Amino acid sequence: MSKIAFLFPGQGSQSVGMGAAFKDQNEQAGSIFRRADERLGFPLSKVIFEGPETELKLTENTQPAILTASLAAWEVFRETGIEADYTAGHSLGEYSALVAAGALSFEDAVYAVRHRGLYMEEAVPAGEGAMAAILGLEDAVLREIADSVTAEGESVDLANLNAPGQIVISGTAEGVRIAGDKASAAGAKRVLPLNVSGPFHSRLMKPAADKFKQVLDEIEIRNAETPVIANVTADEMKDAGMIYDNLLAQMYSPVRWEETVRKLLDLGVDTFFEIGPGNVLCGLVKRVNRRAQAYPVNDPESLEKALAKWKENA
Repeated sequence: MSKIAFLFPGQGSQSVGMGAAFKDQNEQAGSIFRRADERLGFPLSKVIFEGPETELKLTENTQPAILTASLAAWEVFRETGIEADYTAGHSLGEYSALVAAGALSFEDAVYAVRHRGLYMEEAVPAGEGAMAAILGLEDAVLREIADSVTAEGESVDLANLNAPGQIVISGTAEGVRIAGDKASAAGAKRVLPLNVSGPFHSRLMKPAADKFKQVLDEIEIRNAETPVIANVTADEMKDAGMIYDNLLAQMYSPVRWEETVRKLLDLGVDTFFEIGPGNVLCGLVKRVNRRAQAYPVNDPESLEKALAKWKENA
């Protein structure tokens, strides 16, 4: 039996106007944006639909905005009757995956990620942290480089293990620069500094996680109805206590995305629907296994196209 996974995007997939077409056509999708505004006490939907982009790119806005747009898309997708055997999300996307799996309410999730963004933003002063994508280098080689730079006094961690030959490093601005130079010398094809506001998924985010604990203590985390593959372990989680622990650790631990996709493939998943803005995760799935079916669902046209292709391949 063919199995299905729903994937949810993380930071970097945002764009002004995302989700607007779903909102205009679907009452349930529209209500998601209204509920976000209500829970957060400010018009997040205005930032999503009208920008400006500088406002949308602030981490404390980006995180709830992507979650909201993703779950508006999911509300529309639910009407197809297609159900997931598993869900997963990249970094911030894990919260969308947990809502889809029944472990979090939308209101609690949007409240949590708003604070997650704020605390991540505050953890390291602007300009002192950085991230860079390293293309074409084995993770063992890169890990050795990161460890050696850290041992010399500048902190660097492997942050996103996205796909074969695509890894993101994170740490102090100087540490990431040195590690990037060493990676180039070791044979990396490219080193791309990322336009982010902080060293996410590195040990420098530990203070943010300590603060965020209070937020997780305030919200209700339930056992998931659908297994979620966790970023931190690349393994199934359903238990509420395990979800709580993983969400805290996730802030300063690497996103093991390649392993997550491999785990889903091992579990028999051959069809992936990426629900929410962008199509980055579909690309990463294909890099892990070209034969996997991966369909982005980010507006009514892509939804129609995804359903047609899915039926054709079924």
